[in-house]
Amino acid sequence: MYYVFEQRHYIEEVMGLIGRSGNPTLKESTFEGNRGYGDDRYQQFMTINGTVNKAFITLIILLGSAFATWMMFFNGQEVLPLAYGGLIVGFILALIISFKPVAAPYLVPIYAVAEGMFLGAFSAAYESLYNGITLQAALLTMAVFVALLVAYKTRLIKATENFKLGVVAATGGIMIMYLLSFVLRLFGITVPYLHDNSLIGIGISVVIVIVAALNLVLDFDFIEHGAEQGAPKYMEWYGAFGLMVTLVWLYIEIIRLLSKLRSRN
Repeated sequence: MYYVFEQRHYIEEVMGLIGRSGNPTLKESTFEGNRGYGDDRYQQFMTINGTVNKAFITLIILLGSAFATWMMFFNGQEVLPLAYGGLIVGFILALIISFKPVAAPYLVPIYAVAEGMFLGAFSAAYESLYNGITLQAALLTMAVFVALLVAYKTRLIKATENFKLGVVAATGGIMIMYLLSFVLRLFGITVPYLHDNSLIGIGISVVIVIVAALNLVLDFDFIEHGAEQGAPKYMEWYGAFGLMVTLVWLYIEIIRLLSKLRSRN
């Protein structure tokens, strides 16, 4: 049952690639061709409250799936197929949702189940080595989310064009690094510092966590603009999906950072 942990670097790199490559929130052009048409009296539009509700539903589904897989792990059942199955299905669904937002209401709940299967196995594997690490990572993820939401709402952080460009560029660089690491590992070559617990390795993880966190600001901006521009109702599920992708990525990077810190003790 520890195969999930033994192969964690491969899984983490794939999750890093999925993290933002499948996230629609980086593209303002998403709203083009996805606005409401016709008589406004009969047209339902995207709202911030509606998106929040959809995000909450998605999170509950994801946590339920993760908890079920977690329990299977600690009951001694084989969860590696669930981990890889959830990873693959989640990636495929993320691509479909990104290119076909109209399918989001139907596919996002399934995506949450698949993602939960992976996260349950992933989290349980780390918990088996570092007691309490998953709770710490979850609390830190929620704390970062709330802090950035408050900063965004109070305009302490503004999603200017330069800010978006910087975050997108940094995110793209991280994705390229993960892709390179993944490819090199297929040939038995390891990228220095990326996965070790040296000070440089920890510094790299800190930078990645910061970039992942700043992507939340892009998601908040995406949702706000969608509501302002009269996007159709199904875009609420699309916005919830983008937010969930970022939160999952942030959680994974935080738990990796915590594991590096705890392994130095």
